[in-house]
Amino acid sequence: MAPSSDTAELIRQFLLASTATLTSVLRKHGLGNTYMHGVAPLRPGTRMAGPAFTLRYIPAREDLGAGEVDNLRDAQRVAIEQVESGQVFAIDARGDTRAGTMGAILATRLQQRGAAGIVTDGAYRDSPIIAELGMAAYAAAMNAHANKTVHHPSEFQVPIACGGVAVFPGDWLVGDSEGVVVVPAHLAEAVAREAQEQEEKEDFIIKKIRAGASIVGTYPPDAQTLGEFAAWKKQKGKG
Repeated sequence: MAPSSDTAELIRQFLLASTATLTSVLRKHGLGNTYMHGVAPLRPGTRMAGPAFTLRYIPAREDLGAGEVDNLRDAQRVAIEQVESGQVFAIDARGDTRAGTMGAILATRLQQRGAAGIVTDGAYRDSPIIAELGMAAYAAAMNAHANKTVHHPSEFQVPIACGGVAVFPGDWLVGDSEGVVVVPAHLAEAVAREAQEQEEKEDFIIKKIRAGASIVGTYPPDAQTLGEFAAWKKQKGKG
């Protein structure tokens, strides 16, 4: 299913913004803990934006069915079959990287369902294969051990922690080559718009610095620089 025009515009704006810009914008909204710690892309150049579909792991225990797989009852397997196109599958692994949280087959199934990406503060197994799928994938590590040696899939579409950041179902997860930022759903439109404006301003400032301008009066911009930026933006719009 194609995204709505509003959702498509949000995706477009988020994909133009760096995670660095997004953290700056979110700070203006009073949010300082939005960047996932220790979570990195499997491939350089990765970009990702989409609402979160969450899965929470708890520590494995022998009486919780370790080693057993039931596609109709296992929370991870059930969740994967409910993920919708454009969503980002986010896994709370408690930062435990002693086993993979997912392998290539399940990742491929998510890709076939149209997922925009997968994110975990744990590890993946089959990481080289997942990296080559062409779907955005972020993790804290790689580990060949199967998930249930360490993790038990507990529940999905609940609030989770990932990389030290709170993630609610529907929050926007935006990733680039640096990492992943969480944008609360109720702020998504405002943050996406403000991030696009800030990217344009910083693009103008970088051009001035490259042309030899001092940072004094340029970064941060004074009234004169802001006036030059407004004129540049207007001229750019005419082009």
